[in-house]
Amino acid sequence: MADLLALSVFGVDWQLLKPFIVIGLAFGGVYALSGVGLVVLYRATGVLNLAFGAIGAAGALIAYWLINHTSCPDWLAFTVCVLFGGVLNLVYGVIFGPAFARRDPLVKMMGTLALALILLGLMGWRAPAGGAFARFLPLPSSEHHYFIAGTSVNLTQIISVALALAITIAVTIFLRVTRLGTAMRALANDREITATLGVPVRRVEAVAWFGSGLACGAAGLLLPDLLTSLDYSALTFLVISALAAALIGRLQSLWVTFLGGMAVGLAQAVVTPYASVTAYRAAAPFVLAIVALLVLSRHRVVTISRAN
Repeated sequence: MADLLALSVFGVDWQLLKPFIVIGLAFGGVYALSGVGLVVLYRATGVLNLAFGAIGAAGALIAYWLINHTSCPDWLAFTVCVLFGGVLNLVYGVIFGPAFARRDPLVKMMGTLALALILLGLMGWRAPAGGAFARFLPLPSSEHHYFIAGTSVNLTQIISVALALAITIAVTIFLRVTRLGTAMRALANDREITATLGVPVRRVEAVAWFGSGLACGAAGLLLPDLLTSLDYSALTFLVISALAAALIGRLQSLWVTFLGGMAVGLAQAVVTPYASVTAYRAAAPFVLAIVALLVLSRHRVVTISRAN
């Protein structure tokens, strides 16, 4: 009797939801990882990179081509996918970053949107979708399954959450204890004053572009395995959920961004088995971001009024 009550608390069939919770946490890990990458770049350069998903998708297609059309080992193709994200992001930042440095945030954002559209067009040209042809980029980790709380979990899903958590911890420590991380935080506060203090602004920004690009590549590698399909359009629009996570963190807090990404993944997954609301699951990132911004803004106003 107790077991039946535990499985149906408040009318929710937890046994039915368990697999979807696992899937939601796995996708949430990718969203959290991507959101952290967006926040780090934004804090250092003021650029909100809308090309995040497209860069990861392009890297995944390159890895797919290397595996299926050359004798390249799988591990090397996966490495190329991650490094491609870092290098392309870095090249874009080095070329266009200085020109955008003093422009409005909206102009910077539109510049990255142009990159996303260019990449999407190139992928559509060189790797057209449609018909019966489908691309897959499975990771060896997806073949390893474990049972946790009575639910099957594969290693890719575990890696997704663990990697997001590890990167959030590592970036937090990096920003707090290293000279380069301190310079990044100073740039986020005031670029002009930081430059006058002798901080190598271009070098610091280049590190931010490259590090954020590596996160692009990692997300582009994990997501096709979780989706069980290399759909470059779906990967390109990953940036929507990642952006929602970053907005929940107010483009500042890495840990709130991490939690926001996990929440977005869970929210999208747990409504899937319910036909009445599953059609609206795509709206989950926006709803959560709006609610979080409203709540956090209200908290900030109360705090300031008390301080006065």
